[in-house]
Amino acid sequence: MNQIRLFGFALLFLLVHPFSIFAQDTIRFVPKIGYTAFKVREPVLQLKPGDVLVSNTLMGGYYTEEGGAWPGEVGPIYIEGATTEDQLVIKLVKVRPNHDLAPARINPNFGGLASDVRVRLLNPAVPGQRFLWRIDQNRKMGKLDLPNSRLKKIEVPLEPMLGRVAVAPKNEESFPGLWPGDFGGNMDAPEVREGATVYLPIFHEGAYFYFGDGHALQGQGEIAGTGLETTMDVVLQFDLIKGKPIDWPRIEDDDYIMVAGSARPLIDAFRLAHVELVEWLEEDYGFDRWEAYQVLSQVGKSTVANIVDPQYTVVAKFPKKYLPK
Repeated sequence: MNQIRLFGFALLFLLVHPFSIFAQDTIRFVPKIGYTAFKVREPVLQLKPGDVLVSNTLMGGYYTEEGGAWPGEVGPIYIEGATTEDQLVIKLVKVRPNHDLAPARINPNFGGLASDVRVRLLNPAVPGQRFLWRIDQNRKMGKLDLPNSRLKKIEVPLEPMLGRVAVAPKNEESFPGLWPGDFGGNMDAPEVREGATVYLPIFHEGAYFYFGDGHALQGQGEIAGTGLETTMDVVLQFDLIKGKPIDWPRIEDDDYIMVAGSARPLIDAFRLAHVELVEWLEEDYGFDRWEAYQVLSQVGKSTVANIVDPQYTVVAKFPKKYLPK
């Protein structure tokens, strides 16, 4: 995406939302380089709490018909005033595909229904195959030809999301981009979409925020190992919640407060997400711990964001209609 297109996107956003960011600084940033690991490194940008970032995920050969290398994630972005006693707040104001192609794959040794690289199996391998979905940005639809199926083609509505939002992990740790964890990372949670707010723990002063891995659509579990991988125009607004550290990523939208837990086996990811959600209800909403546990057991919902990454991710949800007013 060129500078003119980014400027046009920013101008359109400002015309549609003239007052929502009027009092904030708006920074337009076109990334030139991506990184394939989350860690502390020289920041590409420095922002203040309240700043609005108008940018895009990285383009590269990966998103072409021929295919190519993964371009990496945008970042790290240094947030002034962020400390390890705070939460980093990222409001996803806009997440919109800006490309008309979205490749997706099935692989012999990667995916929820494929053989596991850790164990030899006798069943035939899943074939390595690349599917090219076509994106209609105006109609917000994705289309795939199915030449070997009776249906012959399918068209589905898009639900754009960011597969990767992260801060630099603890200490000197460096995690490849495929990993999710307490730092966020490759959670592949469809809930991380336009209109949602993500809250991340902070392990280093400045937070060192990364984002990328746009999916025009992805089913729960991401069972084949990829979504409709494409590039995105994004508008993100940053803030801090001071003096209230958290252990795992949190998400909020109009309907739910949520926690994303990542681990293997899957039951551990489920437990981590739900334990943190009970603690959130206790600490911020005045629930007794055991009463929160009971109510969550009856009204809570959960989704499996991914079962393919080095750690699985579960999102635990509590309906906001049951929160105290």
